[in-house]
Amino acid sequence: MFRTIFCLNDRGVALLMVLWVLMILMTVVVSFAFLVRAESRATLFFKQKAEKRFLAEAGIQRAIMELMYRGVAPDSDIRVAGTEPVRVDGTLNTGQLGEDFYTYRIIDESGKIGLNQLNDASGLILINLLVNLGVSKEQADTIVDSILDWKDSDELHRLDGAETDYYLSLPVPYRSKNARFDALDELVMVRGIAPEILYGSRGKSGIIDFLTVDPAVRAINLNSAPGEVLAALPGVSREMADRIVVFRNSARIASPEDIESIVGESFRLMKPYVGTSESNAYSIESTGYKKGEKHGLAVKAVVTLEGNGKYKYAYYKNPAGVRQGNRPGREIP
Repeated sequence: MFRTIFCLNDRGVALLMVLWVLMILMTVVVSFAFLVRAESRATLFFKQKAEKRFLAEAGIQRAIMELMYRGVAPDSDIRVAGTEPVRVDGTLNTGQLGEDFYTYRIIDESGKIGLNQLNDASGLILINLLVNLGVSKEQADTIVDSILDWKDSDELHRLDGAETDYYLSLPVPYRSKNARFDALDELVMVRGIAPEILYGSRGKSGIIDFLTVDPAVRAINLNSAPGEVLAALPGVSREMADRIVVFRNSARIASPEDIESIVGESFRLMKPYVGTSESNAYSIESTGYKKGEKHGLAVKAVVTLEGNGKYKYAYYKNPAGVRQGNRPGREIP
């Protein structure tokens, strides 16, 4: 009898051991399957991200090629259909690569607000831009005064500005630059400028899209300024800005006086800050999209044309964020 009980106990222990081994093996198999699946998804995500990045870079190169073509094929009264140079006022263009596509837009830097040329008078334009983008008037005053203090050579405060003593009081202290801006990304160090104000968020544009550090920009080019910049000019409403864009789409603005009838009495207020001269520096934003996807990966660059088919990058950011959209804009074969 004792032997029978002993045998039954042995069998029970063996059964329990087998069950434990099976549970361990099942856990290992499930964990391995999960890891393989996660690894596969990560690989697919990396592959798609890389493909979008290459598509966006293709858009950058296409934009540079279009700028080169624009330089050797100046405006003319007669053109073969489909050979018109791209616009440099932020118009969206689309190109195809296999089943995938990219979009790109080009803006002449002369159509932006020159950050290094900003002074107490022209600072009003940047204040208007900030307010139009949703920043409060009080914060806009602080930002503009702080920008002017950041780039001047002294330690004297403007009314709402900030100098080294303010920045040294921060948890991570640093000094005011007291020199010109070398890159727009420096703005995130200036009092009052949060990343979402500089770069934008939730579909809202940031001020970085409308500013330039190009030293050659002295006046805002009416032919290439985005509507947001035009609407920030003294006395100019959004409706007036839209009418200026419609006008220049049909004919190039040869001189500021060409739009006097559009803005009326506001012309004398805006005239000191505008012109029609182009620069040789252009900002490009290109976004790569996979077929059937609405989310793309963006690349931003600022290029300077040097002549004889040469150019150089003044700024390059890859990736520059994620964009959402379809395929709007001018189709480029």
